Amino acid sequence: MLNTARSILAAGAIALAAATSMSAPAVAQEKVTILASVPGLTFPFFVHMMNAFKAEAAKQGVEVIESDGQVSSPKQTADIEAAITRGVQGIVISPNEVDAMAPALAQAVEAGIPVVTVDRRVSQVEGILAHIGADNVKGGEAQAELIMKLYPDGATIVNLQGQSGASPAIDRNKGLHNVLDKAADKYKIVFEQTAGFDRAKGLSVTEAALAGLAEPPKVIVAANDDMALGAMEAVKARNLQGIAIIGFDALPEALAQVRDGGLTATIEQFPGKQSAMGVDTLVAFIKDKTKPAEAVTLLTPVAITKDNLNIAERLGEVK
Repeated sequence: MLNTARSILAAGAIALAAATSMSAPAVAQEKVTILASVPGLTFPFFVHMMNAFKAEAAKQGVEVIESDGQVSSPKQTADIEAAITRGVQGIVISPNEVDAMAPALAQAVEAGIPVVTVDRRVSQVEGILAHIGADNVKGGEAQAELIMKLYPDGATIVNLQGQSGASPAIDRNKGLHNVLDKAADKYKIVFEQTAGFDRAKGLSVTEAALAGLAEPPKVIVAANDDMALGAMEAVKARNLQGIAIIGFDALPEALAQVRDGGLTATIEQFPGKQSAMGVDTLVAFIKDKTKPAEAVTLLTPVAITKDNLNIAERLGEVK
């Protein structure tokens, strides 16, 4: 009798355990956390990039630790080291300086943390999962080809280069020279200097260029829109007319100036699309170990003038 009672109790316990197991909610998977880092949030371009990182991460249900590099490789390095210590599952980053940031990214890779670079590629670090960017050489070539289209008989050119050591600055300058140097007899760069991707420096460097030249150039070409907008102010201050000013990045303010005639053109490199693709690539690997079909994906930049403003990624933000 006692054995029978025990059997009944045991059977009831098993049934209760099974019922509880069936009705209990499944244990939630650990939240995926990634570091998203940009060179500096003082630049509108990188604010847009960070917003795109966060928007895409939210769609994927991923938590983001936001890193503002403050245009300082030591600061961005410290953010990466802190993220490694915290145990993030991945890093998506636009490096401040490709050479200076290489050791920190190598440290992340060695720690088994997948890394995706966006916009600026760190080719010297082996094991980076993927790079998503624009072909900045082709972007510089697009600037040069537009100059030749605007001035088929030749032009004098002021070239405002970007931040020293930044791969986009190097590549855009290379692309510009790739085209113009082949026709150096007609297209002469009469002044060339870095203005650090900065608007105030773009203004001051352009002022120095205009003061030192015997006559105004026909073209001012800049490696980003902030420098181009600074150059525009310098040109306006001297009340100069007819100078073509060409930027790069298709910022909303630059697009408005293209529309209104302050700038001649800017180059669209689709940074929001780059950033979203970077997060997608990283999260696919974290969740499913899915590797990208290509280790390097480069979007082709396009020159934006009044004639094709409609294709600009950020046209909706133009006031």
